[in-house]
Amino acid sequence: MEEEQIINRVAASVLEVFDLEDYYPEGRREAIDISQWLWQGLVVREKEFRESLKNHNWEQYTGTYIALHCSTDAIVPAWAYMLITTYLTPVAKKVVQGSIHQIDIMLYEDILSTIDYNSYAGKPVIIKGCSKKPVPQEAYVMAVQKLMPFAKSIMFGEACSSVPLYKRK
Repeated sequence: MEEEQIINRVAASVLEVFDLEDYYPEGRREAIDISQWLWQGLVVREKEFRESLKNHNWEQYTGTYIALHCSTDAIVPAWAYMLITTYLTPVAKKVVQGSIHQIDIMLYEDILSTIDYNSYAGKPVIIKGCSKKPVPQEAYVMAVQKLMPFAKSIMFGEACSSVPLYKRK
């Protein structure tokens, strides 16, 4: 009796898998609420604000992705965020005004703009859907836009159950 050999058709296909998780930037992310440096959490008093920043331990943010935000209804002038950024830039990996989610979006914008997509030219591509890392949904939209000029077709999901998104005419 002959043994039947199981053939992995996915592995044998020309299908290219684009996994955004492979590009996930590792590193600590931290949100800093600037209201801690405002008078009563609401008002920028320039002299006190500058003094508070000068005396803050910025080294604790070494190698960190930072999201600056204000949790109160304070009207914060643009220069205040800029001044804080001058303290963070020498130690942090990246500083954004917004949320940690916005950090991840900006990081993926940077990363996806540096990839050479020529290896996907004329091939069917599947953008892997399952991820163990917190890949923002916006990164998937960016990935489709980057892959469309190259890929023959684009699908989303896993090879066993994918959703067709795009087919070059």
